[in-house]
Amino acid sequence: MKDLIYSNRVYELRKGHGISQDKMAADLDISRRTISKIENGEQNPSLDIVYRISAYFNLLIPEVFPLAKEIHLASFEEYSEK
Repeated sequence: MKDLIYSNRVYELRKGHGISQDKMAADLDISRRTISKIENGEQNPSLDIVYRISAYFNLLIPEVFPLAKEIHLASFEEYSEK
């Protein structure tokens, strides 16, 4: 089963504010690699990191991490059978 993947605006927001990955990572006390993976959709952030990133940009969580529009039918069917 595929995990639900959340789209995010982290890259767009970070670049729009002129912030480097290194600075953002240091400010949030997480690794630059984690920032990169989140921006590239390679890693779903923990709830703690979702909260910290949203607060960092002074935005609500759904403004930074809207649920991806594509949900895989097979995953939905498998999940709904439980």
